[in-house]
Amino acid sequence: MNRVPVLPVLAGLLLAYLLVPIVAFAVRLAGAGGAQTAPGVGAALATSLVTATISTVVIGVLGIPLGYLLARRRGRVAAALGVLVQLPLALPPLISGVLLVYLVGPYAPLGELTGGRLTDTRIGIVLAQVFVAAPFLVVAARSAFAAVDPALLDVAATLGHGRLSRFVRVALPVAGGGIRAGLLLSWLRAFGEFGATVILAYHPYTLPVFTYVQFGSTGLPATVLPVAVALLAALLVLVAADHLRLPRRRGRAELPPPVRPNGRPGPLVGFDLAARVGGFALSVAHPPGARTIAILGPSGAGKSMTLRALAGLLAARGDVTLTGDGGPERLAGLAPEHREIGYLPQDPALLPQLTVWRQVLFGVGADPAVAAYWLDRLGLTELADRRPDQLSGGQRRRVALARALARRPRLLLLDEPFAGLDTPVRDELRHELRALQRDTGMATVLVTHDPDEAALLADEVLLLSAGTVRQQGRQEQVYAHPCDPEAARLLGIRNLTAGTVGADGVLRCGAAAVCDSDLPAGTAVTWCVRPDQITLSTMDGAGGDELVGRVVDVVRLAAFTETVLELPTGDRLTAARTGPASEPGTPVRLAIPSDAVTLWPVDQ
Repeated sequence: MNRVPVLPVLAGLLLAYLLVPIVAFAVRLAGAGGAQTAPGVGAALATSLVTATISTVVIGVLGIPLGYLLARRRGRVAAALGVLVQLPLALPPLISGVLLVYLVGPYAPLGELTGGRLTDTRIGIVLAQVFVAAPFLVVAARSAFAAVDPALLDVAATLGHGRLSRFVRVALPVAGGGIRAGLLLSWLRAFGEFGATVILAYHPYTLPVFTYVQFGSTGLPATVLPVAVALLAALLVLVAADHLRLPRRRGRAELPPPVRPNGRPGPLVGFDLAARVGGFALSVAHPPGARTIAILGPSGAGKSMTLRALAGLLAARGDVTLTGDGGPERLAGLAPEHREIGYLPQDPALLPQLTVWRQVLFGVGADPAVAAYWLDRLGLTELADRRPDQLSGGQRRRVALARALARRPRLLLLDEPFAGLDTPVRDELRHELRALQRDTGMATVLVTHDPDEAALLADEVLLLSAGTVRQQGRQEQVYAHPCDPEAARLLGIRNLTAGTVGADGVLRCGAAAVCDSDLPAGTAVTWCVRPDQITLSTMDGAGGDELVGRVVDVVRLAAFTETVLELPTGDRLTAARTGPASEPGTPVRLAIPSDAVTLWPVDQ
């Protein structure tokens, strides 16, 4: 049994309803051998075309900024304004005309002040058209601006662009399609406006008013020509709007000879920040003692929030300090466009309308020669004329990095810069960034949830959990001795094991000795050791104090082998080794250096 295609049928019914009246009119016009003459139809058409165009210009100049502000603002006031702006859409046009008479009619204050020139003139027509047609643009513009990725505006701010520049160079081009649709709807609505116009400005006739007068005085035959003219004019405008597009720049980019930026060391980074977003509170501080910092923590810990506060994109109490050769410089109170930093959000945030070369030069004060150097260094020179939709994920990340570096930022902020990339691409970009840090002395703050990434790219590590700092310090110290079991988990240490301090002050796991301890005898503890600190050997008469285990599983990875061990207590440890692996079921001896063990009392 064949099923009826529901969607095409429904769409076809509406399409037929919209087109059949127009087809019926065209058949009648052809059968009548043409339309009757209608003196004045040309003047009425001219009036409608001119006033609709003027109205659309006024609506565009005033309505686009309004749509932008409504899209950017939150709260009850913005929501209420958004509803009020749409109110003329819900009113019968006749009522809209009456409302305007109360404002600009001949006996209203404004009407008396202007000598009645605001009614029964083209000015009156424009006033009526703007009132009823403006909501079409505002609603379309608001929706288009709301769809603009906020990261694009944030990155533009950190690239030195002020509020007006971000509106003109970022928001407008990205939202251009929706705005053009809104302008077209506004023009068409103004061109066809009748109810408010006939109340406020009966003369001079617009084409709808002229058609109404013809119908009322002579009947339906006298309306054929005005209707034909209106249909033709509207059709021509729609066709022109559909084919009119702003030309894109063509031609290959001409890159100047690359110039390597000066490799002076970046500043030491310090911050003490507090912020609140909704019910989430952030309190994070780090003394100015390092140039490369990694903020490590789980999702929802406040990592990205911290980075946005450092960039000046999030209002926060406290300060950010950059300490260089000239002494400490405070960034508190500076707008993001004045902080001279580079910011890479989780998404590369490339402007869709710009080529790679224009992306890299988008920052205020970007040096073309330095930009050419970074394109070459990051392997992007051959891609200079491509747009973002022609690039892979890794290439887009490289472009975003080159864009930030072309301004020679004092500080580079990286928010999960390699998330979502294939492993080979991710590893390649990690090592490229490490090389840039080494070669240029660049100051960086990296946000990541990957302990290996933090260890590779930072001298100091800050562990963040639930908006507060759990531990911070030199990378090797933090990784060797996490402050508590939660910190060990954040660092990716899986070997968390229960034990007890014996009467001799030795940490014991069952009967086996693990390491010396200065805790009181009998203290129950949790202890940890990194997998790479465990050495395995075969059993050959091990004593009772030695830690022994049984191989449970062997995971052969590319660079090393993970061996999962079960202790006599039932606990499990993982050892990472590069030599031959023992088979599951094999008993082994575990050797662990005392200084590689970190332990905490259970009640900590």
